Amino acid sequence: MNSPENFLSEDCILLEQIAQGSEHAFNSLFEKYWGLVYVETYKRLKNSEDAKDIVQEIFAHIWTNRQSLSINNLPAYLHVSVRNRVIKAVTKHKRVHPFFSVLDDIPELSSRADSNLLWKELFSAYQDLLESLPPKRRVIFNMRYHEGLSTRDIAARLDVTRKTIQNQLGKAIDTLKVSLLRILIVVVVSLF
Repeated sequence: MNSPENFLSEDCILLEQIAQGSEHAFNSLFEKYWGLVYVETYKRLKNSEDAKDIVQEIFAHIWTNRQSLSINNLPAYLHVSVRNRVIKAVTKHKRVHPFFSVLDDIPELSSRADSNLLWKELFSAYQDLLESLPPKRRVIFNMRYHEGLSTRDIAARLDVTRKTIQNQLGKAIDTLKVSLLRILIVVVVSLF
């Protein structure tokens, strides 16, 4: 059986590999801790969609800041990250949408000629993914994230329940997150 020291040692190795740009190490770390971070976040928020967003934001932050982060105890770091991001979300009294704010953690774009092309490719991939959503789900997603309407307002406009809107948004975000995270990692790796 692995001792806590072995887990911390494994984490240190993975973090070193991530700092060097290893996507495989990042995926291993993500798979190892995603469930635990999600459960801890969900316990505090009682909202699956927001919990998934915060988990995504935490791991995206680790990836985008991999070269400057100094993490000695990953479980403790993740615990504090969850606490801080939940407090931030609750303090702002608004829904957190880190799905879109992942890009905020990326340092200023360099003046490299290809950086604009990479961002155009990311945006194009995002648009293609939106177009691939079922029509009703795409409309709901656009109303929520592009027009800034609340789930209550969308439900009223479309004459459906708020729970239906939340379910459709959750499905849309799950689809987009998986695909866009991979694309975003390629873009970020290309910028550094």
